[in-house]
Amino acid sequence: METLKKCRFRSFLCCVVVFCVDTQFGLAGDCPADGRTWVPLGQRCYHFVHGQEDKVKSYTFEMAKTLCQGFELLSIQSTEENNFVIKYSPEVWKGNVNVWLSMYYDTDSDDMKWLSEDAVSFTNWEDASSLSDLAPTDTCVTLHSSTGKWENVSCMEGRENGVVCETAQKVEEAKQKPNVLLSALIILSVVAIIGISAAIWFVHQKHSLGSSIFTAFEHHPPFRLLDTDQACLVEAEETNSVP
Repeated sequence: METLKKCRFRSFLCCVVVFCVDTQFGLAGDCPADGRTWVPLGQRCYHFVHGQEDKVKSYTFEMAKTLCQGFELLSIQSTEENNFVIKYSPEVWKGNVNVWLSMYYDTDSDDMKWLSEDAVSFTNWEDASSLSDLAPTDTCVTLHSSTGKWENVSCMEGRENGVVCETAQKVEEAKQKPNVLLSALIILSVVAIIGISAAIWFVHQKHSLGSSIFTAFEHHPPFRLLDTDQACLVEAEETNSVP
């Protein structure tokens, strides 16, 4: 019975540890399973169109959007994302290409915007070239795959351009990482349970050992004293037997 209790307790501890590990690291979301190669970064997935080929293809801005139909054309929101494109591009394209960004000139606000209508909060311009160099309605942006720098180009330009599509990972299958404090409290709880269990086991073993010693040295009288009635009967018999 004691062995069974120990096994159950160990199983419980294993379950708690597994729960802590899963809670700490979370489960990554899934990228689209459409036969294309999607590369994850954070909670986003990226597909670099046309890999290593003998002839580099060229696309206009409209053609690039068509290639990403059903998904989004690349937008850069941070330095990490910009560096990611630089790092992964050599795995796809030979030499430097100009990667289309989903940025366009909004004539209503006279400013650049992403196709998702998000504000442009991060930029990495190659120089301080003015948008007046191009007609506003023909102003698009590409990223140099070797340097990560951005450049204003004509939306109709079809030089050696690369296309990167992106999409969010499936939200229902992606679990966010919990608060670090919560994970720490769970781990400390496991440690506390193990410590308390060890202390209980030690006290139990000590008690069992003490009981064994006491039992081994328990006093047993060499003979049993007779009660009063039996003693009187023996004395009477001895008296009657005397001649």
